[in-house]
Amino acid sequence: MSVAANESGDKTLSAAVAIQLRQAIISGRLEPGSRLRLDDLRSRFGVSLSPLREALMGLSAERLVEIEGQRGFRVPPVSQPALEEITTLRMEFETMALRAAIATGDIEWESMVAGALHRLLRTGRAPSGEGLEAWESAHTAFHMSLLSASSMPLLLKFCSVLHDHSNRYRRMFLKTHLGDRDVPGEHTRIAELTMARKADQACELLRQHIGRTGENVRLALTAAPSRRSMQRSSKQSRDQPR
Repeated sequence: MSVAANESGDKTLSAAVAIQLRQAIISGRLEPGSRLRLDDLRSRFGVSLSPLREALMGLSAERLVEIEGQRGFRVPPVSQPALEEITTLRMEFETMALRAAIATGDIEWESMVAGALHRLLRTGRAPSGEGLEAWESAHTAFHMSLLSASSMPLLLKFCSVLHDHSNRYRRMFLKTHLGDRDVPGEHTRIAELTMARKADQACELLRQHIGRTGENVRLALTAAPSRRSMQRSSKQSRDQPR
């Protein structure tokens, strides 16, 4: 096999590993702040060091993996400032892309949005497992379909990366909280306003939709230390001799 063929194979393998790592990080299977040990990952994915490192470096460019100098890699920790930045950037970038998509999108784009909405509404969100992953896939596809006609590939890439970061936080929130609003209704209304070419209203509703999710997750993050403290106190109380 030629060197070029070997390089092509490594890049394909690296891309496949990157997809699996991305899903594991976003879903929380790889916990925030955890070390990414190369030997463990090599065994987990059954790959050599070269495509694994390439996958990790690619994800580090998107800030989904942190490089710790000579110590290796880890999953980025979560924090309130990071969440607020992600939410603010999503509101700005996605509404910019949506406005451009509404101005230039054609009937094929409208059909894509309608189809993505239909798939999302018909895909029930299970609490875990394959049902949850199916809903998450449909959810991401819907949001990106809204923006897809913007004709700005770099902006769409930024939106996609930010959506991944937002999903990581949102999925942590959903592990311990039930939905507190009519999210399917919000998705439907955003799609309707978009296809009706009502740019101001569609963009404002999308901004509110993203902002409410960010605020819900922020409140959960703020409360998390208190819950952990209460759990530790309860455990210490139970462990006291009686």
